[in-house]
Amino acid sequence: MALGALWLVAALLAVRQTAAVLRLPPGRRLTDLETWTGPHGVLRVHGPLYENGTFTGTPFAGLVLKPFTRAAEQSLGVFWTFGTLLLVVALGLVAARILPGPVPRRTALFAAPVAISLMVVSLPVRNTFTLGQTSILPVLLVLMALLPRSSSRSSGVLVGLAAALEPTALLFTALLWMTGRRRAAVTATGTFAVCTAFVWAALPADSATYWVNHVAGAGLGRPADSLHNQSLHGLLLRLGLSGLPELALYGVLAGAVAVIGLRRAAHYAGDGQLLLAAAMTGCVAVAVSPTAWLHQQLWVLLAVVGRVGRRQADRVAWPVLVVMVMTLTAAAVVPTTKGIHLIGQNAPLIVAIAAACAVPFLDRGSPYWRRAVPTPYAEPETGRWPRLPLLRRLRRPLDRPNLLLELLLIRAGYWCYAYIRGSAPETRGVAEHHAHQVLAVETALHIDVELWFNRLVAGSWIEGGMNYYYTTFHFLVPLSLMGWMYLRRPVAYRWARTGLAITTVIALLGFWLYPLAPPRLMPAFGYIDTANGPQDLARPEFGPLTELSNQYAAIPSLHVGWSLWCAVVVVLLAPKLWMKLLGVLYPVLTTTVIVGTANHFVLDAVGGATVLACGFGLQYVLLGRSRDEEGAAPAEALEPAAAAAPVAGPATAGAAGGTAHGNGTAEISRD
Repeated sequence: MALGALWLVAALLAVRQTAAVLRLPPGRRLTDLETWTGPHGVLRVHGPLYENGTFTGTPFAGLVLKPFTRAAEQSLGVFWTFGTLLLVVALGLVAARILPGPVPRRTALFAAPVAISLMVVSLPVRNTFTLGQTSILPVLLVLMALLPRSSSRSSGVLVGLAAALEPTALLFTALLWMTGRRRAAVTATGTFAVCTAFVWAALPADSATYWVNHVAGAGLGRPADSLHNQSLHGLLLRLGLSGLPELALYGVLAGAVAVIGLRRAAHYAGDGQLLLAAAMTGCVAVAVSPTAWLHQQLWVLLAVVGRVGRRQADRVAWPVLVVMVMTLTAAAVVPTTKGIHLIGQNAPLIVAIAAACAVPFLDRGSPYWRRAVPTPYAEPETGRWPRLPLLRRLRRPLDRPNLLLELLLIRAGYWCYAYIRGSAPETRGVAEHHAHQVLAVETALHIDVELWFNRLVAGSWIEGGMNYYYTTFHFLVPLSLMGWMYLRRPVAYRWARTGLAITTVIALLGFWLYPLAPPRLMPAFGYIDTANGPQDLARPEFGPLTELSNQYAAIPSLHVGWSLWCAVVVVLLAPKLWMKLLGVLYPVLTTTVIVGTANHFVLDAVGGATVLACGFGLQYVLLGRSRDEEGAAPAEALEPAAAAAPVAGPATAGAAGGTAHGNGTAEISRD
């Protein structure tokens, strides 16, 4: 049943991507494919391929694939799009075939649909669909050459054809040579030379343009310093280098990456990890090529097959990193803050170089290859009611989670939060109507103190301090507290961050269901925006603030919700009374600040406290009570036993990764 569900997901993703391409207007669909045809879809029999500078393929690709372009144009791209989809399916099936053995039957069955699904949602494949490119074909040819029963002749021919379509695939001839398949390497080089010579005879002008004028296609297409060019050359150009210094540094770096990456790839190929070796070589090609456009970066995604880490908790960090970088935008992976935004903009290149030259993938001979250090788990906790928790079978880990994985998930979670909050309805009339409702309720309850307190703060000596507090402490305090818990109380960290995540998700429902204008966007009542000054309410952008967030996502106040979360954690975990008192004081100060700066109503603060209570309550219903297992054995203590133990089957491994719980526990209530 699970296998059928995976294939269904893969099919739905493929259909969605196909429909997304075919729905595009002709001017935006298969734009690179149009360079192989003249106006009105007529085959370009006359005129050079590189006349308009948009075609970036090799002359061999232009000559061989020309006959398919006319059919693609005449059928509105259906033929070409479905052909690309079939190549993706074939690539997923071939990749599943060359996984390093021995492969469990369950893994072998699930590998193909998972691979196809990941490729369909990846940025390189989506870009290939949209542009009408052929970059999937060289990858498929190379992987077919690495199939276990491929002969030297067939492997060489396949790699040679791939190099004729994509010159950087010539690096795979070096991999073949270094792994002892020298006959295949010679055959690949000969096949590439024959194909190139044949095309040179058929299209001499185009061949001279590609190989001589543009040095294997460098300079074709977009500018080399474009963010779409994820090569070392593109990175150096974006950093401001140019001329001979840039070329010299590029040559040194490219040479170092090529030598280190190919040696490592040959090592893992000799270890039987052929798919990983191919991915590493492809990552080298991405880094050292003068131009590595988005549709040519599929090799980076294939590096997901590498196994990294001794602990079970560490095994998923590398695959999650690769999948996030190759499926999400740069802003979703790394914040756009000045300085670190360069990491996000160049994330595919960084991951490619790391995979090729740095990441310590496990060898198949390692004792941790098939049996990682097991994660210690706590015994299932029973709640006050017999049917709780609902997710009783979900065991609670007692070790420290992987730091990289936590940072990635926190970043992705916050990006989703910001995206959903920014996409929530922000109709000005509805939001202001809701503000009138809130004021009416507060007036009836005699708690409408916002206007009086806001005027008291505006222009006073505390205004600057409140503005700084509002813009700084909202993130600084929770992140600092999470960092301390991660280092000193890892079990409490897991519990606390889960409660915070559930609280934030519930708050998003409030933003969607009840858009509310904050007091500072109601100047008719006399409120003063102390932090940002007057807003131009006649414009739909409402000034520069809308670049940061949805201005009508005011209730519930997550400033109060997150500060109360900090207070709960500090009260439960702090060893001294004065620390607990500071923790209690924090949400009080936060509520004072959000009201004084006219960013929230008093009822917004009540909403923040309500969503926090709901978050912890839902966590209790789903997961039950939690204990801070200070005496639990860390995973590192289990490492020697895992290394010394023989490779076990699933039953033995499950028994070895049993539960653990410590002595002297300090209970943390989830009520």
